Amino acid sequence: MKLLFITDPLESFKIYKDTTFAMMREAQRRGHTVAVCLPQDLVWQRGSQVSARVQDIVLTGDSTNWFQAQPLRSAALTAFDAVLMRKDPPFDSEYFYATHLLEQAEREGARVFNKPRALRDHPEKLAIMEFPQFIGPTLVTRDPHDIQRFHAEHGDIILKPLDGMGGMGIFRVGPDGLNLGSITETLNRHGAQSVMVQKFLPEITEGDKRVLVIGGKPVPFCLARIPQGSEVRGNLAAGGKGVARALSARDWEIAEALGPVLHSRGLLLAGVDVIGDCVTEINVTSPTCFQEIYDQTGCNVAFLFVDALEEAVASRA
Repeated sequence: MKLLFITDPLESFKIYKDTTFAMMREAQRRGHTVAVCLPQDLVWQRGSQVSARVQDIVLTGDSTNWFQAQPLRSAALTAFDAVLMRKDPPFDSEYFYATHLLEQAEREGARVFNKPRALRDHPEKLAIMEFPQFIGPTLVTRDPHDIQRFHAEHGDIILKPLDGMGGMGIFRVGPDGLNLGSITETLNRHGAQSVMVQKFLPEITEGDKRVLVIGGKPVPFCLARIPQGSEVRGNLAAGGKGVARALSARDWEIAEALGPVLHSRGLLLAGVDVIGDCVTEINVTSPTCFQEIYDQTGCNVAFLFVDALEEAVASRA
């Protein structure tokens, strides 16, 4: 297959842990060709198909100079067997516009994973609303009085922005309510932005588990991101320690319930975040943790993903 990865700049990759790199490596191992572009390289003009300025690359196996790139060329997205949208969050206005360009490419015959409409329809914080049976007490509001009432009811709460990533902007307010007002003002910008508020789950000390679902099926191991020191956030970007574990019975229950629903909507890969028994987020833009799970368990998640990609391409052909 000819694969096009839409990514962040390759120079920014930390290949020892980068999931997109793991996907590329497994694809190349199977004989597939790899090309890359940035979201800003996407182009559409009336009378033409959506195209991109792309570079064909070969992975070298070297840890420093890890790829060799050919000169930039222009190619229609329909020229590839699969287009993989792997741009990291944030899901900002430019990401939103890119999904529309990719959806136009789909209308022209391109095969895009994850499906652009599904990326738009599943904002990573709000996607959990559809599955109330699996989430803890949660509130989404702009109103500071709603937040005060939620705190009075639950005592120990987490507040976070809807567009945050990597643990950015997450606050915990305990029973004393210390700084609740100023934190609310910071996050909701005096009522201009919505905030998600959730009951604090003490099971975070055991890790914020990333449960991967590929082709609607759970990967049998998750990565528990465990907060370190006095930190409340388990995100790896916030200093959390990643520990791979076999899925618990509850993890399986959640993944087997959500997986087929998400897959039916064109989400080939999703990362379901679970604390204790509760789903806290559903990541669809650029789920990670492939390499950490493989390094610690031997479960080759990239192999499972490329298997599912090959099957999906064949079924759409």
